[in-house]
Amino acid sequence: MFRRPTRRLLAVALVGALAVPPGAASASERPPGTWHGAWGAAPHHPVPGNEWDGPNWSLDGFAAQSVRQVVRISAGGSRVRIRLSNAYGTSPLRVTGATVAESGGGAALRPGTLRTLRFGHRAATVVPAGGSTASDPAALPVAPLESLTVTLYFAGPTGPATFHEGGLTTTYRAAGDHLSDTGPGAFAGETSHSRYFLTGVDVAGTAPPLRGTVVAFGDSITDGYGSTPDTDRRYPDRLAERLTSSGRRLTVVNAGINGNKLLADSPCYGEKGLGRFRRDALDRPGVRTVIVLEGLNDIGGGGFPDFGCGASPKVTARQVIDAHRTLIRAAHARGVRIVGATITPMKGAQGYDTPANERIRDAVNHWIRTSGAYDAVADFDRALADPRVPDALRPAFDSGDHLHPNDAGAAALAAAIDLTTL
Repeated sequence: MFRRPTRRLLAVALVGALAVPPGAASASERPPGTWHGAWGAAPHHPVPGNEWDGPNWSLDGFAAQSVRQVVRISAGGSRVRIRLSNAYGTSPLRVTGATVAESGGGAALRPGTLRTLRFGHRAATVVPAGGSTASDPAALPVAPLESLTVTLYFAGPTGPATFHEGGLTTTYRAAGDHLSDTGPGAFAGETSHSRYFLTGVDVAGTAPPLRGTVVAFGDSITDGYGSTPDTDRRYPDRLAERLTSSGRRLTVVNAGINGNKLLADSPCYGEKGLGRFRRDALDRPGVRTVIVLEGLNDIGGGGFPDFGCGASPKVTARQVIDAHRTLIRAAHARGVRIVGATITPMKGAQGYDTPANERIRDAVNHWIRTSGAYDAVADFDRALADPRVPDALRPAFDSGDHLHPNDAGAAALAAAIDLTTL
């Protein structure tokens, strides 16, 4: 019998494409003024909070309130801009004002770094229902792996908020307009772990120029479930650290969603990977390479009853492989490299671990490793597997549910990626 808290279980990993624009510059030819995604979150429907994921503010949205969100960017530059989404809003989103600054720790800002953001040279903007927008550039010199703070103020009611539930970073809320507060005082009362409306921070003005953006696309293992909150220890964070220390001039964007699936939409865990791939991966500024880790929730969650988050149909290995082929075709049509990550171990995970599911996982992984369909392979399965029980996570990498890697496991995933393939 499955209880509603299988949200924790489903929290793992649960197309069109455009041709390359004529005259588009190759990655090595991009000038310093080209935008690159330095941080990102994949948006999904508002959903209620719960006892295992904690509360969130998505259903009620905001009114006469300021929301302060801290992000760690993967590369530096001389200019920054933010990206906002109202993809799942039912009415226009009215943003009264926005600011960006270097983080001073917690809800505090570093003095002297506050910048007012504008949208078409105006302080306020309206994002249509189903739409998105980017701010004008703001002159703010930033360094790789630096934390920035974005504050949004909503004078009127927003309605339900397009958001990203698994933020793993503290977000702050305060009544009234606190866009320019450098101190944390007004934000001391209310916190959340989710992201609201904010889906990207881009950088430009780097010399030598950046070579491109790497998008980590996937489920909760990409999203970081199982890693320590407020420490930036997800595998894409650790990958950004490796790229920075190696001097490879690539940014990293995290496009994981807890519980996401390749083949089935969910009101809780986002649109299926096939449906959101273009928006969340291929449309990112400066995208050069996408790393795909998807399919575990399709396989392990197949046949779960609907707990209010959508059905979990059973899948075959062929269906999962065909979905991967669709992602590969979409990436190649845009001139983007695509790296396939093998599906990680699930032995001992409640509901996921069955002989039939393991056969499907093994078949998909064999195809990823041997077919040559992907431009390169990151063998996440072998990076995490217990040498004594290859279908299980190594105990030192297990966050406790036999499915999600802990901080050490996330570091092992990042280490398993050959940087030359990116």
